[in-house]
Amino acid sequence: MIFDDVSTGNIEPDGGYVNQTSAAYDLVVIGGGINGCGIAADAAGRGLKVLLCEKGDLASATSSASTKLIHGGLRYLEQYEFGLVRKALKERELLQAAARHVIRPMAFRIPHQPHLRPRWLIRLGLFLYDHITRTARFPDSRTIRFDDKGPLVPSIRHGFEYWDAQVDDARLVVLNAMQARDRGATVVTRTQCTGIEADDPHWQVALEDLITGDSSCVRAKAVINAGGPWVGRVVQSITGRSAKLPVRLVKGSHLVVNRIHDGDYAFLLQNDDGRVVFVIPFDERYSLIGTTEEDFSGDPGDAAISDTETDYLIGVVNHHFRHQITRSDVVWTFSGIRPLLDEEGMASTRISRDYRLEFEDCALPLLSVYGGKVTTYRLLAEAAVDTVASIFPEAGPAWTRSAVLPGGDFTDFGNLERAFNNQYPWLPDSVGKRWIGSYGTLAQRIPGDATSLADLGEDFGHGLYACEVNYLCDFEWARSAGDILWRRSKLGLSFSPAQAARLEAHVSLHVSGSSKPLAAYCPS
Repeated sequence: MIFDDVSTGNIEPDGGYVNQTSAAYDLVVIGGGINGCGIAADAAGRGLKVLLCEKGDLASATSSASTKLIHGGLRYLEQYEFGLVRKALKERELLQAAARHVIRPMAFRIPHQPHLRPRWLIRLGLFLYDHITRTARFPDSRTIRFDDKGPLVPSIRHGFEYWDAQVDDARLVVLNAMQARDRGATVVTRTQCTGIEADDPHWQVALEDLITGDSSCVRAKAVINAGGPWVGRVVQSITGRSAKLPVRLVKGSHLVVNRIHDGDYAFLLQNDDGRVVFVIPFDERYSLIGTTEEDFSGDPGDAAISDTETDYLIGVVNHHFRHQITRSDVVWTFSGIRPLLDEEGMASTRISRDYRLEFEDCALPLLSVYGGKVTTYRLLAEAAVDTVASIFPEAGPAWTRSAVLPGGDFTDFGNLERAFNNQYPWLPDSVGKRWIGSYGTLAQRIPGDATSLADLGEDFGHGLYACEVNYLCDFEWARSAGDILWRRSKLGLSFSPAQAARLEAHVSLHVSGSSKPLAAYCPS
């Protein structure tokens, strides 16, 4: 089945196996997080033949476990990383224009307490944050006062407000994968790169389908390792050599609790140990609290919040808010591993969040991505493709700076929502709002020509209908209930185990009837 969209052209299901007539690629990208998908999209848009492989689901690790912000990094000013802040603020502007359905401006309030720097100094820092780069989409900061009716403890009276943006991080990854596919890239999930071997002038890249166990091999002129926290392990496992740069793994954990304050604004809490904790409105009914910073060893896929981290976050919140929380209030936790460039003797809170791109010591081009953050992924992707561009003289120029991500081709969210509601007046408001907020202008692909709720298929609960599930499986690489409930959406916060099991059965049946073998992506 092919859906036609006037803004992005035709797309095919299952990530682009169509029209692949050879197993020779220009570029293989390893890793389906934000950096890998951004690189694949950038390279495909320059005319390169690209294959992206991801061993799990898209955004199944660090890229779906962030604090869900697109921000300049206000605290990086204290570390004199003016260049990083400037880059991030410029990207904040570009990304909000490119994906306004999943990236939205949000006010952040900073309570001032005696242990913090003087108010005049904080105000000066916020002034610098406002003006370090020009912005048209975000208001300037201001001084504010808190009163007895507010959510904070009575002793906190003074504070500040500034603006950044909230992002659905996992959906941002999927949108980049879709953009890559729309530009001709092949994207395969649940597919691991098990080794590469130099066979001048190509790499021989071995792939394994982790569901079926099928193996295949493709040729590529260059390989980019965007393995995130596995970047060093990828180098070691596929080349037998140590990675060129040392990586320090730092765990960041988050809590989700029922909303502890009204309003569409967030809080930035500065603890007396120098750390920062955000309290952010999340999925309408909840508050997202995080993050911690704790050195980590082991498999990044096993990262989980510790009791110490839980107590720490609860303690910071209770120090600031009238509404006191306990462990029993926690409805969900998640942890992600940041791969930071190791700087010996430096605390994890002070290690730079900037990125490095390095060619490994190999006979053929193998470029590894070290570090990075969600906000600067587009810039990182552009730089990565620029770095390998000399290998591909036919490659076109950089293009993503002014590109709109799939579904983001609209100017006003309210107008889009009203037009959608007028087209489907029988659809529950909560469902329409979620679809517009997740899919933007692509939302109409889900109901299509439906004229009633009965046309949407089975309701698995909480407004998740079979037509949306099938769309996500066919066009957004979903292969399990978890992919849909925790990354394509956050409906997992509402689903019961029985509802999730029923969804899993449907997904399994649907996917088994539509999946293509690995050989379809890697024909002989």
